[in-house]
Amino acid sequence: MYGKLKKLCCKWNLELPRLGLVLYTFGNVSCADHQKRVFAIKPSGVPYEDLSEDMIVVMDFDGKILDGRLRPSSDAPTHAELYRSFPGLGGIVHTHSTYATAWAQALRDVPLYGTTHADHLATPIPCTEMMADERIRGDYEVETARQIVNTFAKRKLNPAEVQMVLVGGHGPFTWGSTPEKAVYHARVLEELAKMALLTERINPKASPLKKAIVEKHYQRKHGKDAYYGQR
Repeated sequence: MYGKLKKLCCKWNLELPRLGLVLYTFGNVSCADHQKRVFAIKPSGVPYEDLSEDMIVVMDFDGKILDGRLRPSSDAPTHAELYRSFPGLGGIVHTHSTYATAWAQALRDVPLYGTTHADHLATPIPCTEMMADERIRGDYEVETARQIVNTFAKRKLNPAEVQMVLVGGHGPFTWGSTPEKAVYHARVLEELAKMALLTERINPKASPLKKAIVEKHYQRKHGKDAYYGQR
């Protein structure tokens, strides 16, 4: 019943180590089917070299396991809450990639310094606040998603436009309309984080990219009159 979804989920999970975004058992990809209100996700603690599609776990958006013999990722409740809160997400990725996680640990947004960043989003990459103790003692994984949702609401960010975030003290989450796009954004986020760090090492007083260039690069790729790429 869920064979196609599990196969897709396994495929994109295996992209994470190939792209250098994970070590050992770190991180996960989930793939959603909104018509069925279900998502598939990597099982907890399984090394990527051992992962196969029959190990993938399928859950509904309320977190109930529907298919799979293994425990799902411990981050599954975070994914479920994001699917409930941000309609239209087809895939979600969580990693502990080095540069993105370093910015998350520093509790800093990734500044918008250049056109590579502006090609993907017209704002800094947001970082949430550190989670409050009472939330940590509560339903921690669900509260992780709520940290993201609350940050987007507070800053008036659109998750269809800003498809990456840093959770303070934790690490990056990305998403997209498909799992392929979610993985793409995870790789892009890591590169943007690396570029920003190098920019500040070279020039600690570097200024954010001027707004006119940001708008030009973002709109030519994502605006209603976009002309990047082929028709």
